[in-house]
Amino acid sequence: MFDFAWSELMVIGAVALVVIGPKDLPKALKTAGMVVRRARGMAREFQNSVEDMIREAELEDVRRSVQEATRLDLDKTIQKTIDPDGSLNKPLIEDSPPKSIETEPAEAEPAEPVAAGEPPPLSEPFIAPRIPPAP
Repeated sequence: MFDFAWSELMVIGAVALVVIGPKDLPKALKTAGMVVRRARGMAREFQNSVEDMIREAELEDVRRSVQEATRLDLDKTIQKTIDPDGSLNKPLIEDSPPKSIETEPAEAEPAEPVAAGEPPPLSEPFIAPRIPPAP
């Protein structure tokens, strides 16, 4: 903060000894020390209060961002991203099917002959029914 050399401090001490006198110099030094201690304490308190205000301001920003995130309607955001003009949400009303889709049923494949004693082939996988345990 202040830059004093030893020679400058000796000059200040000599002037203080002449002006104040040897009898009152210890009281004056004690009073000066108390004033410096109070000034440092007030500076420390001021610095801490400024740091607290900065922390509170940062926390306020974080609190606001969390509140904005909780207010976000995720369903609407996804819907607007996928379908911005709402064309997918409109009902499809058409008088005739599109030309690319065949309207005639497809022909069934001929069945393979099954040997005697063999079960017919399954078109879907067989799932055994669930039987509840006996009481």
